[in-house]
Amino acid sequence: MPGRRIGGYVYGYRLEAKTLTSMQSSHCTAAKPAQHPSQYRSFAMSSESQPRILLFGAGSVGTVYLYLLSKVASTTAVCRSNYEVVKKDGFTINSSIFGQNLHFKPNVVRDCEEAASQSSEPFDYIIVCSKAIPDTVPKLIAPAVTPGHTAIVLIQNGVGIEEEYLRAYPDNSIISAVVYLPATQRPAGVIKHGEVEQLQVGAYPSSAEGTHAKNFTELVTSAGATAEFYDDVQQKRWFKLLVNASWNPICALALSKDTDVLTASKEANGVVLAVMLEIRDIAAAHGYEITLEEVNVQLGRAQARIPNKSGIEPSMLQDVQSDRRIEVEAIVGNPVRMGKEKGVACVRLEMLYILAKALDIQIGRRK
Repeated sequence: MPGRRIGGYVYGYRLEAKTLTSMQSSHCTAAKPAQHPSQYRSFAMSSESQPRILLFGAGSVGTVYLYLLSKVASTTAVCRSNYEVVKKDGFTINSSIFGQNLHFKPNVVRDCEEAASQSSEPFDYIIVCSKAIPDTVPKLIAPAVTPGHTAIVLIQNGVGIEEEYLRAYPDNSIISAVVYLPATQRPAGVIKHGEVEQLQVGAYPSSAEGTHAKNFTELVTSAGATAEFYDDVQQKRWFKLLVNASWNPICALALSKDTDVLTASKEANGVVLAVMLEIRDIAAAHGYEITLEEVNVQLGRAQARIPNKSGIEPSMLQDVQSDRRIEVEAIVGNPVRMGKEKGVACVRLEMLYILAKALDIQIGRRK
């Protein structure tokens, strides 16, 4: 689907390794002809021997990639709520994949202006791992973005999260990445990472020249991560949205794990399935097909956890429990609007959006 831009905004839901294996069938073999304003600009690496990378959003996911990339690049991290702890003690990572008690002390700053002031050399990549809250991050990263040089990597969930970056930085490459990495940061500076780690990477829009995205994929892979480049990564975004846009708001509103929702009433399975089918229909209207079998597999994953009482707390539920703002626009608001644009009926998803939006506003008022 060359050149498609999707105007909209999904966040964290765990995917088992066996499910990831089944998703490897559509990676690209060649980049598509460029239509992006920066297609003719050369991407000169900074004069240092290693690429310069700035991480914006040193949460659990971002910190794992910061640790890996610090092996092959010059890295700096913008830390906010965890700044004092990390500045003093660094990070400790306990990972099922990369090892236990991994301690490292990166260069940390309070904001992008401080990061830019530390060197005259431009950043080659800015990796955004913060929540996908509209109209915030593009302004915050501006001091560290060198026009025509810095590639902006969005390791976030959602559909259409890239558009505001494309508008703000039309001369810079936008790299879109879907992430599967179950991790938490409790307490500040201590990361617990589960058994899955994967990035699905592509250029945005899909018609843009893919060299920068391919180079980033290779860089992350050389650091020890699992990453694949796709011609059109939006297909992968929609697949993840199928789970996130259903379970995230449902669990957050019910203050329940997914398995607890399913066992609460005999109607629950049918309602969750109906929400997933609405998401599937919206994706199809925008050119991305998700089969009924894939929908049933996703619902079946939660059903299979019921006997073991091993329910999952989606990220939106975790945020509500911690009195944090939720990514309501990223997860449900944009898909609803995109459905309406195409005349797709999504009454259940719209109801979830209205309720989750009201919940988010109330959380914000308590701050």
